[in-house]
Amino acid sequence: MPNTRQAEKRMRRDAKRRIRNRYHLSKMKTYIRKFRRMVEASQLEEAKQFLPQVVSIIYHTASKGVIHKKEASRRASRVSTILNKALQKVQG
Repeated sequence: MPNTRQAEKRMRRDAKRRIRNRYHLSKMKTYIRKFRRMVEASQLEEAKQFLPQVVSIIYHTASKGVIHKKEASRRASRVSTILNKALQKVQG
């Protein structure tokens, strides 16, 4: 337990932030998971339309400070790479 008023306040603040961070991280991971399932199920047109939403959620999560900006760029790049590889496999 905290010994000072400042430590009590920090504990309350950290609890709120932890809840908020978990919400954004969970939402981002859910969108990425949905996207990957679409690609694996060969629903490439739906995945192509869903990609901007996924990238937007990833960068939004970074803007909230939950993940680093460079991590957001890396995740967005990997998501688009997944789709591009699947499209290339279908075309040729």
